[in-house]
Amino acid sequence: MQVPLITRGLLIVCGLIYLLQSMDPQAWLTIHFALWPLGNGGSGLPLELGGWPQFQIWQLLSYGFLHGSIQHLLFNCLALWMFGSDLERFWGPGPYLRFVLVSIAGAGVAQLIVASFSGEPYPTVGISGGVYGILLGFGMMFPNRIIMPLFPPIPMKAKFAVMLFAGIEVYLGVFTRGGGVAHFAHLGGLATGFVMIQYWRGMLPWKPKRLLRY
Repeated sequence: MQVPLITRGLLIVCGLIYLLQSMDPQAWLTIHFALWPLGNGGSGLPLELGGWPQFQIWQLLSYGFLHGSIQHLLFNCLALWMFGSDLERFWGPGPYLRFVLVSIAGAGVAQLIVASFSGEPYPTVGISGGVYGILLGFGMMFPNRIIMPLFPPIPMKAKFAVMLFAGIEVYLGVFTRGGGVAHFAHLGGLATGFVMIQYWRGMLPWKPKRLLRY
């Protein structure tokens, strides 16, 4: 079955940008488009003296299309294809694209909050926050569909897979440090996706112009 338009476009954009990253020895893309913590290293130092790039508002979306390694890219693209394709067919391209972008931005906000408390100066890249939003949407739209996660490789209903992955991210985010994985960004993508679906359903104090019935 053909990959639908928006999912295919996201896959192509992520792949092309990673190719540009591999041809960018000065890390210009990372400096300007990764998600950097708020402030400028807490010291105001320029880059050449040990500071790091400043946060810019566009980074809340742009960071999602950069990746840190080929494995990072392939894993995210596989999940995007597996879960995003059916979700796009179900919702249609417009709502699906808005959902993915809002999930990426929500994951970015969560990461900024966590980074503000931790004080770590590292940038965040990757569409994982959007993927976790997609996973949440898939679990809510197709709760009883049987899926086979890569980890653990056990068939389970989609709704249980979402709960499992959310629990793993909470555990890893609370009890592990470092590792280069933005666990709270993943949780931010899940939470943002849930809020957006509740908004579409008219379950929040502010209402959409048109309710989506699903």
